[in-house]
Amino acid sequence: MSPRAARFVSRSLLAVAILVSLASIPAELANGRAEGRRIVVVGDGTTPSMTTARHELEARLAKGEDLMPDPWWGIGVIGVFSLVWIGTGSVILSRQPGNWAGWLFCVVGLAFPVTGFAAALTQYGAKTNPGSIPALGLWALIGEYSFFVVVLLPLLFLLFPDGRPPTARWRWAARALLAGAALAVIAFFLEPGPFNNYVDVGILYENPIGIEQAADALGIAIGVGTLLAIVAGLSTVVALAQRFRRSSGEERQKLRWLVFVAGLAGGAFALMWLISGAVVLMGGDESLPIFSILFVLVVFTLVIGVPAAYLIAIFRYGLWELDVVVRKTVLYAILVTFILIVGSAVILGAGGLVVGAPSGIDWVLVLAGVVMGLLFLPLRRLATRVADSLVFGKRATPYEILTEFAGRVGETYSTDDVLPRMAHILAAGAGAERSRVWLRVGNELRPVATWPESSSVAAGEPDPLSLADGGLPPFPSGEHPVEVRHHGELLGALSVSMAASEPMNPSKAKLVQDLAAQAGLVLRNVRLIEELRASRQRLVKAQDEERRRLERNIHDGAQQQLVALAMKLGLAGLFVDQDPAQAKTLLEQLKGEAQEALDDLRDLARGIYPPLLSDQGLRAALEAQVRRATLPVAVEADGVGRYPQEAEAAVYFCVLEALQNVAKYAAASRASVRLREESGALTFEVEDDGAGFDPQARGYGTGLQGMADRLAALGGELSILSSPGAGTTVTGRLPVRSLEPAE
Repeated sequence: MSPRAARFVSRSLLAVAILVSLASIPAELANGRAEGRRIVVVGDGTTPSMTTARHELEARLAKGEDLMPDPWWGIGVIGVFSLVWIGTGSVILSRQPGNWAGWLFCVVGLAFPVTGFAAALTQYGAKTNPGSIPALGLWALIGEYSFFVVVLLPLLFLLFPDGRPPTARWRWAARALLAGAALAVIAFFLEPGPFNNYVDVGILYENPIGIEQAADALGIAIGVGTLLAIVAGLSTVVALAQRFRRSSGEERQKLRWLVFVAGLAGGAFALMWLISGAVVLMGGDESLPIFSILFVLVVFTLVIGVPAAYLIAIFRYGLWELDVVVRKTVLYAILVTFILIVGSAVILGAGGLVVGAPSGIDWVLVLAGVVMGLLFLPLRRLATRVADSLVFGKRATPYEILTEFAGRVGETYSTDDVLPRMAHILAAGAGAERSRVWLRVGNELRPVATWPESSSVAAGEPDPLSLADGGLPPFPSGEHPVEVRHHGELLGALSVSMAASEPMNPSKAKLVQDLAAQAGLVLRNVRLIEELRASRQRLVKAQDEERRRLERNIHDGAQQQLVALAMKLGLAGLFVDQDPAQAKTLLEQLKGEAQEALDDLRDLARGIYPPLLSDQGLRAALEAQVRRATLPVAVEADGVGRYPQEAEAAVYFCVLEALQNVAKYAAASRASVRLREESGALTFEVEDDGAGFDPQARGYGTGLQGMADRLAALGGELSILSSPGAGTTVTGRLPVRSLEPAE
């Protein structure tokens, strides 16, 4: 069955339970006015079992007891119990249609009002207004046996929290419980004598299918079945305790409430049987008040404690990802309770369906309708706030969190503002002790925002994390990370650290994932801003380094040469008069050194911007440069023309930087440079047969990063294809279609 179908069935059962509870009120009111000291016999009152039961009732009347039904408001209590049980079952079945615990909650919850309704009709048709209820025998049977499904209640201990026993070997407990219950119920069906549920109100309704001749055998069967069911039921408590001992962490927190309920009910039940056995052995009175007290304790613990333990696990620990379903269930429960109260008032006024309508009934109905209409919307808003408070506590609902997040991040893309806001909203929505926003920079994740900020100051920000195969790396202990992607690209991560009392659960994990889905575009924009800021810093740094390099080259080269020339020119001036021959020789040396200084200045100028590049273009400039290389380099540039100065300069210096890297690090025997124009873009490739490297592990060095920045400034891009032992290919692509060609 699908979750939708299970939700429809469970809610239909809830509606039936409410209607049945309301329909019971008129009959209960009428039964309360009936004669309490009258005994009514339905069937053959002369059988031994019927005669014995009649004598017992007469003895009670002789003591002054009244044979009256429970007060009518007991129907309201039964209705509340039914609402809680079926509501709990509906919550479970909304997510896990195959969970037998959910169906068991619904069946047992429906048995409460059905049994009460059938018993009320039977009493009304047999004693209050004889002959007024058709098919009275059928109603009597339903009122007697429909509540027998509660014998399956111990299965709720066995099936918590996943709808299955702790291990396969505990299936015997479920089978034994079913077998014992089936044996006892079948024997009860055939047991002669009056139905037990009506004796206390003065009705001896003979079981129409009872077999008087088999009374003794049926009594033994009831005892055996009951004993087997009791043993199996108590064993489910042992199974729950065993599961609890083996559990840890969040699962242990879920189990502890049900373990408490099971221990309390099981202990009270065992104590009741032990005291009863002792009293029987000692020949004492079995009607001692202690038995009633213990029985009420067992019933109250099971009826209230079991659904309460399940709901605590759902509310507090998000069991089965049911926050939203629980919220709706609480909302509907409050509204249904309101309708139940108003409906009860209407039926009290319209009780004349059974006992005669009081005057003014039309005004009562009209007034009830007006009150329900006026109060429904305000009550719905109040019920929504109550449900949100119960489910989410001080946290906002997931919808509110997502709405606030979308609105906040849309206001600004400042890194200093939007990321702390993101961390704050993340922690508030998930109820986390700490949250972090991680940004991917290169091949690592860096923590860029933490909430609360005091935690990052006290403990310090964690170190950046290196990516693992394109996915998230292991995170610090206790942090729950979620990837942030945009168009399939990993941009960063969100992580939360939960308190021990508020562990991570599926609903909180889903909220973090939804926030991560919205955060993709934000982190992309933030990363672009950070990359732009970093590239500007690198450009400024590169310019400063280039100026220092020029200063060193001029100082160590041309400047030193010019100083030497000046000193030698001074010596030559001294030798002109004293030793003309020596002066002539010195002047010849000065001529050669001056030419060397001129060549060095020209090389320095070419390094700044080669004149050949301006005059003849990329191919000529690169071919002239590779002739000075320390290893063979082939240049292929067919079909490459002239391009704007900034485009040609960018490609030229990127190729030179790549060739310098080959010469320094690659240990290659050859290299090749390929230039081509395609699809409006100028592309270059520098390939070598050297040692290669792992770009993911090593990232971009200063040289490669400078190349990438130079191309990115003109709208281009750089890519590296390399692996250890397989050489390296550096590829750059620069759009040139929109640039004016150089004349």
